Amino acid sequence: MFSTRLKKHHMKQSMSRVAHCIDNGPMEGFWGILKRETYYGRKFNEREALVKAIENYIDYYNNERIQRKLHLMTPLEFHDQYQTAA
Repeated sequence: MFSTRLKKHHMKQSMSRVAHCIDNGPMEGFWGILKRETYYGRKFNEREALVKAIENYIDYYNNERIQRKLHLMTPLEFHDQYQTAA
């Protein structure tokens, strides 16, 4: 059972609030972008290569990938600007 495996590995299941399925939308969107830009069309023969590709993409996404919805900034730049303004 899934919940048993989570407990075995000292992990906690992430769930949206009851009756708020929209809570998960941003994360679903991120994973869709990651798969489209990193995973699809490639073959990974080793788990380590896949993990490294995901780690590299997350770093790229946060530090280099400019996003229109963030006023043409990276997530890190947007976060830093928000923190400075606060």
